[in-house]
Amino acid sequence: MGLGALWLRTVRGMSNDLALDVRDLVVDYGSVRAVDGVTFSARRGAVTAIIGPNGAGKTSSIEACEGYRRTFRGSIRVLGLDPVRDHSNLTKRMGVMLQGGGIYPSARVGETIRHYCALYDDVVSPDSLIEKTGLMGLERRTWRALSGGEKQRLSLALALAGRPEIVFLDEPTAGVDIDGRAAIRRLARELAVDGCAVIMATHELDEAERCADDVVIFDRGKVVHQSSLAALLGSDQSIRFTTSSPINEEELGIHLGVTIRPGDDGYTLLGSSDAVLVSRIDEWLKSNGVSLRSFVAGGRRLEEAVQELREGRAL
Repeated sequence: MGLGALWLRTVRGMSNDLALDVRDLVVDYGSVRAVDGVTFSARRGAVTAIIGPNGAGKTSSIEACEGYRRTFRGSIRVLGLDPVRDHSNLTKRMGVMLQGGGIYPSARVGETIRHYCALYDDVVSPDSLIEKTGLMGLERRTWRALSGGEKQRLSLALALAGRPEIVFLDEPTAGVDIDGRAAIRRLARELAVDGCAVIMATHELDEAERCADDVVIFDRGKVVHQSSLAALLGSDQSIRFTTSSPINEEELGIHLGVTIRPGDDGYTLLGSSDAVLVSRIDEWLKSNGVSLRSFVAGGRRLEEAVQELREGRAL
């Protein structure tokens, strides 16, 4: 069952409207400027991934959008409201998943979810949230007894208790196992399909690539890029491959007449996904006593796009 029954207050037909509009935002911590004049936005009916390394300004910006962080300068509109001045009205329409749980240690999973759902006029079924977030069988377990991934899933369930029109997820998959990550990604996509604006801050690029529609890239307190994920990845073609042992990628690149970039997970041949090149790579490797372990042909990865952007902007 999808989230259509769970999210009755959808906003279909409004997917191009801005749910979040941030302009020239500045956040200071004493003499330290954590967020330096950032401007970005997020659409209804889309997953917007805010990515960047730790300390880039992601969390400070999101907390400002939620109305929990004092700003020095700038304008923020969340569903057309000011997150500080209109906070009481906004909390009825906004879901927040914080990095820290903020839940009493002895609180039990089922009771906590039922309590949060009862706080809202538009009641969500607690059992539906428990099922959707994969917390079945854990209803009587206390917060302190949960694993890191289970705590993340409980925090997500609480963020969704009020049928939010916009939800902020800060590092939602941190410490979560493979199955939990898949469940969170699926929930994010289903929320967006039902019209919710999902803003997900993460430094894990693979997670962003798997579920985002739009991407905002932070670095050193600034936004250095915003676009759709498709536009960022573009139509550039590449071949990614791994080998049985390390190779001299420069020699192979010269042999093929292409650029090959080494990485933590193998090598990337930029600019082409021609199957003939795969055969030539295999032949060269064999002549050098190395075997081809795996290859993937297609568009570039988000990690590659971000690295090229960083290099191009000399960040």
